[in-house]
Amino acid sequence: MNDRPTPTPAPDRPALPRLGVFGLMLGIFLATLDGQIVSTALPTIVGDLGGLDHFSWSVTAYLLTMAAATPLWGKLGDLYGRKGAYINSVLLFLIGTVLCGLAQSMGQLIAFRAVQGLGAGGLMVGALAVIGVLVPPQERGRIQSMVGVMLPVSFVGGPLLGGFITDYMDWRWTFYVNVPIGVIALLAVAKGVRLPAHRVTGRVDYLGASLLTAGILALTLLASWAGTTYAWTSWQIAALAVAVVLSLAWFVRVEQRAAEPITPPRLFSSREFTLAQILSFLVGAILVSVINYLPQYMQFVQGASPTVSGMLILPLMLGMLTAQLTIGRLMDRGGLERVVPLTGGAVTVVGTVLLLLLGTDTPLPAASALTLVVGVGVGILMQSTLLTTMNNAAPRDMGAATGTVTLVRTIGGSLGVAVLGAVHSSRMADVLAGRLGSDAEERLTAGGELTPALLKDMSAGVRHTVEDAVSSGLHGVVVGAAVLSVITFATAWFIRATPAPDPATAEAAVTASAPETDSVRTPPAD
Repeated sequence: MNDRPTPTPAPDRPALPRLGVFGLMLGIFLATLDGQIVSTALPTIVGDLGGLDHFSWSVTAYLLTMAAATPLWGKLGDLYGRKGAYINSVLLFLIGTVLCGLAQSMGQLIAFRAVQGLGAGGLMVGALAVIGVLVPPQERGRIQSMVGVMLPVSFVGGPLLGGFITDYMDWRWTFYVNVPIGVIALLAVAKGVRLPAHRVTGRVDYLGASLLTAGILALTLLASWAGTTYAWTSWQIAALAVAVVLSLAWFVRVEQRAAEPITPPRLFSSREFTLAQILSFLVGAILVSVINYLPQYMQFVQGASPTVSGMLILPLMLGMLTAQLTIGRLMDRGGLERVVPLTGGAVTVVGTVLLLLLGTDTPLPAASALTLVVGVGVGILMQSTLLTTMNNAAPRDMGAATGTVTLVRTIGGSLGVAVLGAVHSSRMADVLAGRLGSDAEERLTAGGELTPALLKDMSAGVRHTVEDAVSSGLHGVVVGAAVLSVITFATAWFIRATPAPDPATAEAAVTASAPETDSVRTPPAD
């Protein structure tokens, strides 16, 4: 006779059907694909609409509103229903997308890109929040592996699709192509995702949202203008720095007192959650900096076309893809919360150091292959930080938690590319001025005479000098990325190892972590 007690069954949790997963994945794909498609078409768009001096704002407006809206969408989902918040964000994104395709001037395009960014802020965080609530911790790695596929696929496919549309169709279709994808995502989520309707007592912290938006705006302007539009020591940059500090300091104070804060301070009571945000910030800075300057090296030094230069960093993307698929499944088993980020930090250090081998005489296949290792390291870190964030947040805070990790990574990328971009520009200018003179350097860098197409018609001496300058600038970026990688590896040492979860009780533990203040209305379905 078997006297072993029967395990207590875990509480019922709504299933996440394949149709719902498909819709959520399409939303994430939209969020990551749009920027890659448009980036390829922007030179043509600006040439058609005019306003070259406002070129950067067509990108900045989108990134700014997306970053500012991300935590707000997460909180709206936590308070009023995650499925509804997600669907509304997709609708707003599609409205902005259609308006961008109809734009008749650069002013209109910038304004409509801002609208599009407001919707985009809810695509990633909305999908992750729904997944975080419906999927138990021991199964999240498998689902997040699927999410992790979206980023490298969009980084590779986006530029290729954008180039094809620009070359063979009208540039406006770089926006319109999002519409059928978005409509399919809406229908799939509406039909395939069923959540219990819920409403938490409380109101959105609009003061906190305003302060966070102001802080991000000032930070974005500072990162975009410092060292380029204005000198680092100018009063404009100093004023922006003061605005950043005051806005964010006031935001922290407001969040500590708000009944339903945008970013609940209780999340940071978890040591692992806090460390995951630090790691996310660092890996965002590393990834965005490397991805932005490797194609430039491939075009100026290796002589690749814009489309081919995107293909040449395919090993980096494949490394990210492989790492994210593998790490998600490994972390399902538990007990690897410390080992995985340590491994990712170590691999990223090795990968960034290997990029120092890139030079003017590096064979093209070797230059492409050298990007693989840093891609693996970044993929490990991105997947582990996301899973750690979700596993250390209660169900009621899932939207705020995923919004926080996405926002922190975005800010890290913006600051990383701004600071290391200044290093890149400085090293390039030093080489050009030292060999060609300051007048020639000014003419090449500020006069619009330095493009991959124009470089081919220059004399051999000038061409070799430019190649050396671009290589020197890339080395400055890579050294900065290597330093950030070392800091990442050191930070990962502070993460504590945790025992593997018991699958029989994991769901019960997650459900029990939801506070009683969540007034859940079971019927009808959301």
